[in-house]
Amino acid sequence: MSTPAPEPQTAEVEAPRLKASQFWGYAAGDAANNLAFSMSSAFLLLYYTDVAGISAAAVATLFLLVRIFDAFADIFAGRVVDKTMTRWGKFRPFFLFGAVPVLGLSVAVFSVPSGMSSTATLVYAYVTYAALGLAYSLVNIPYGSLASAMTQRPEERAKLASFRMIGTASTIIMLAFVVAPQIESSKADPAQFQRSLTITTLIFLVVGVGLYLFLFKTAKENVYREVDHVSMRQSFETLRHNRPLLMLCGGSLLFLLAMFSQSSVQAYYARDVLGNANFLIILTILSAGAIFAIAPMIPKMVKTFGKKKSFIIFGVIGIVGAVGITLSPPSQPVFAIISFGIMGIAIAGVNTLMWALEADTVEYGEWRTGVRTEGITYALFSFTRKLGQALGGAVAGFAIAAGGYSGEAVQQSDDALWAIRLSAGLIPAGFIVLAIAVIFFYPLTEKFFADMVAETKARRTLATPAPDDATDA
Repeated sequence: MSTPAPEPQTAEVEAPRLKASQFWGYAAGDAANNLAFSMSSAFLLLYYTDVAGISAAAVATLFLLVRIFDAFADIFAGRVVDKTMTRWGKFRPFFLFGAVPVLGLSVAVFSVPSGMSSTATLVYAYVTYAALGLAYSLVNIPYGSLASAMTQRPEERAKLASFRMIGTASTIIMLAFVVAPQIESSKADPAQFQRSLTITTLIFLVVGVGLYLFLFKTAKENVYREVDHVSMRQSFETLRHNRPLLMLCGGSLLFLLAMFSQSSVQAYYARDVLGNANFLIILTILSAGAIFAIAPMIPKMVKTFGKKKSFIIFGVIGIVGAVGITLSPPSQPVFAIISFGIMGIAIAGVNTLMWALEADTVEYGEWRTGVRTEGITYALFSFTRKLGQALGGAVAGFAIAAGGYSGEAVQQSDDALWAIRLSAGLIPAGFIVLAIAVIFFYPLTEKFFADMVAETKARRTLATPAPDDATDA
């Protein structure tokens, strides 16, 4: 991926507005991502404990170690992206060449061979899950970086973030409809569940490749850059001066701890607390489906309140929902269902805002240093997300292990059930409180952003030679 770069547009020419196909292509990209990412986030803990036969504590340790490795894989991928420039652009080639590896490894992760010793099973799980994480980084970092290269218009970035979340939510809801019935029908037959998951992930491989190709065809990198091949020193110098990015990463990490703790045990909550795994469909529709109601509101909320205040508003909503999840009586599922819906509103809002906020920090880094580093900037943010997934999944795994959860038990103990409820509710609520406290001090306001972009463009104009056909005024 080192062929000559396409001819860049001059700094004076403003990029054309994005077309509808580009927004839908961007949504398709995250739908494809989540055929691997959300599949593992939502069901891998359950799969490892109930089908592969790995203890909850061992899985928690695996999640912690492998996902921390994944986080550093994001930094590696960010450097690869920053150094890359091809005739297809900086980001698009990764979708073309990375689609089959990432989705193929998802099949391998959910196809642990039977009959192996416990040690061999655990080694297989570590190797395949780590390989999936690396492959995913090499697709997801370019995908996330792409938004800031497609447009600098705040309203289009907010719209891209909304479409991204629509792609995410569509996949998550589809996963609930496809996988939850398999969990319920195969409760007493792990081998049948294994066969179903292998077939399901193979289908996802075919569908996901098609979605990545649609993204590749529709995406276009429009934003002017002065430096195509960014050195390591330039990358990390930009990060060092990017205080808004570091604060965003801190607040996002805490919120993501809440989100991934809950998502890791949502299937357990439906099956063991509420008594029927098919409740997962309802919980997922309400929690993930909230994005279809929230996404259209985000651009208006950003215009009215700004991104920072909107983040805090959704955080408060999340605290209410999380507390409700813990305190809802299992005999009255309606209260838990409503609480998951409220939490879903918070997750949809904050997750959408995160992507728009991250794109803004790219502009801040360029404003401070003169170098656009989409790859390493998004990589650090994704590093944060992976740490959130690692620590959130580990918190949930260790919590249910401490409560005495057993994958072999038909009926879980009261302590195990309370551990599931705490992992889905009160523990996430505590992390959200901390996230709000960090974001409260986030410095990049809408006015600051507009002034910053204008100043950067002015500097480019002064430094860029006039076109050959220009005439004197």
